[in-house]
Amino acid sequence: MNISISPNPKELGKLAGKIGADLIRKALASQGYANLILATGTSQFETLKQLLEEKDIDWRKVTVFHLDEYIGLPITHPASFRKYLKERFFNLVELKAYHLIDGENDPEKECERLSQLIQNHPIDVAFVGIGENGHLAFNDPPANFETEVPYLVVELDEACRAQQLGEGWFPNMDSVPKKAISMSIKQILKSKSIICSVPDLRKAKAVKDCLEGEISVWHPASILQSHPACQIFLDQDSSSLLSANS
Repeated sequence: MNISISPNPKELGKLAGKIGADLIRKALASQGYANLILATGTSQFETLKQLLEEKDIDWRKVTVFHLDEYIGLPITHPASFRKYLKERFFNLVELKAYHLIDGENDPEKECERLSQLIQNHPIDVAFVGIGENGHLAFNDPPANFETEVPYLVVELDEACRAQQLGEGWFPNMDSVPKKAISMSIKQILKSKSIICSVPDLRKAKAVKDCLEGEISVWHPASILQSHPACQIFLDQDSSSLLSANS
């Protein structure tokens, strides 16, 4: 696990995007295609923006999956991750394919559909973040480190829902969904390379717990310590509690 610390979220996102783009280029050069996972949320704004500025990537050879989506939330809702990705990425590049999680479909059938698809698309680069409660995708603590299924239905805990409210995606706590479809921990770890972007002071405690503590289901993103090619991108605020900064 390699950790890079940037002065602010914008520089963090640029660096993560540039290094991620290089990994995409290497996959395209070696095999003629690339399969990606994209994350959403405020932590990914600058990373996605930088990827779009990498003009020499042939996106027509790239297939994209995403990490999670609320159950029952229409794609027109401001908090929809499908809406987020379509507006910030999919509508701006010509991709080979992208596979969105339909939270309005039957959840179990949707998990089956996506699981079959991703099993035929080994992931080259996964772009992820870490939640305020240490979650990875929507795998809240205590996360399931054992399930082999690529996608699963999860219950969102109070801290996760409070983060979504705090980031301005919902008007009040009652409107934040309690269930979602999430990519599983084991499926994320199957990615050849992982780019993890984590800006902001509100993530500092989770960063310390997940990067300096033991690997634990109570700090789900701590599992990234076990990945052989994971790069973590922090800013001054999110890294402020790390021992190296004390």
